[in-house]
Order: sequence, then structure tokens, then C-alpha cells
Amino acid sequence: MDVSIFLAKFWGWYLLIFFLILSFNTTRIKQIFENLKDQKFLITTSFVAIIIGLLNILFHNIWEPNWKFIITAIGWISLGIGLALFIFPEGTTKWLEFINIKLVQILYVLLFLIGIFLLNISYQLVPY
Repeated sequence: MDVSIFLAKFWGWYLLIFFLILSFNTTRIKQIFENLKDQKFLITTSFVAIIIGLLNILFHNIWEPNWKFIITAIGWISLGIGLALFIFPEGTTKWLEFINIKLVQILYVLLFLIGIFLLNISYQLVPY
């Protein structure tokens, strides 16, 4: 299986599941931000984000103007947020919380649409 298709399936399902969890259990996002105040949780979260982002970049660093760029961007964003959380924990947590408060509905819809788009690409449900 092509790495791009595999990652499109992975990120598509991940984003769709994350969207559904946050839609049906809205207290989870508040709980995540509360947990980010705990240093152990913050370090673990930042390490996981760094590892996932780095693996995504190492396996798929394709800068073409098509759907593959979305997968590369997700990897770079994950790596960037992980590094920012590890290096500047308080500032990054406040920044993420500010973005979540101001753009929560846009972010949820964007997660859903990107997830559906990547799943459509990987399973070819609707011709693209």
C-alpha cells in the first residue's frame, strides 16, 4: 500500500473520530485543556505530538499542490505544536486555548471536512 494512501486513511479516520468524540462529548476539550496544566500530561502530550509529527514527516514529506500536501501539513503542524508545547508550555497552552475558544466551530467543521476528504481520497468513494 502506498504511504500516502495509508496516511490518508489514518488521518481521515483519526480526524473523523476526533470530530465525533468532540461533537457528542463537548466536555472532553475542556478536560484536555485542564490536563495541559499538569506537567506530566503536558510532557507526554508534547512527546507524542513530536513523535507522530516526525514519523509523518519522515515517511511523507511531499510538497505537491494536491491532496498529499494536507498529509504533510498535518505532520508539520503536529511537530510544531509538540515542540512548542515542550519548549514554551505556558504560552502555547494559552495560545491553543485562545484559538479553541475563538474558532471552535470552524475547527470542528474543518476537522470533519478534511477527514471526509482524506477518506474519500483513500477509498475513492466519490471520483476526484
